Amino acid sequence: MIAKLWIYNLPLDTTSEEIRELFTTIGVVESCQLIEDQETGQPKGVALIVMNSMEAAYFAKEKFNGHDLHGKILQVKGTKPRNA
Repeated sequence: MIAKLWIYNLPLDTTSEEIRELFTTIGVVESCQLIEDQETGQPKGVALIVMNSMEAAYFAKEKFNGHDLHGKILQVKGTKPRNA
């Protein structure tokens, strides 16, 4: 079962590769998408991470909620199970 994590309060210059590398230290990241404003294309400081297990998502949430990334404190929200 895979799980989604929403990452908030990202520095606006954060790349999806940087977030993927960070979360890969906990488990397998199936996908990482930075959310952009549809009209301007500018980053919103939010990412959606899909991890390959609920366990990995839980540990990632525990480790990175409150993590300082380039002076911004990350907020990691909810895991939502989804069948693969």
